[in-house]
Amino acid sequence: MQIAHNTVVAMHYKLTNPAGEVIDSSEGREPLAYLHGHQNIISGLEKQLKGKSAGDALIAHVPAAEAYGLHDPALVVQASRSQFPPEADLVLGMQFQAQTSTGQTIATVTGINGDDITVDTNHPLAGVDLSFDVQIVSVRPASPSEVDHGHVHSHGSHC
Repeated sequence: MQIAHNTVVAMHYKLTNPAGEVIDSSEGREPLAYLHGHQNIISGLEKQLKGKSAGDALIAHVPAAEAYGLHDPALVVQASRSQFPPEADLVLGMQFQAQTSTGQTIATVTGINGDDITVDTNHPLAGVDLSFDVQIVSVRPASPSEVDHGHVHSHGSHC
């Protein structure tokens, strides 16, 4: 069976950045399972997996625009130290969950100048071209419940 809309794909992967550094991998874990065509993985990878079958392997190069988007300078904001909990030990590179007008996001402290704090609310991989080394383990039709819910159900899960 080939990967197409409403199929469940299980795959092993290794994700690297342009310098070849491993960002994430399924090594030593169960394969990643996702419902194809439901935006469960980044669009650039999903496009390159369409039509593949169990046993196929590929290197998928995904440009930033089709991964986590381009880095948007408008998402780099200035905050005051008083907007953080008093006990927070703010350091450069620190990441935390932040509530924005579009929902929760990961924010990174990118600058500290006295009480002025620069926070980047872009995805940490925004602006980064990615490479996925993928091995397709299995492809199966999605159940009606999985299609209705828009995601894969693990063994025994119905929600």
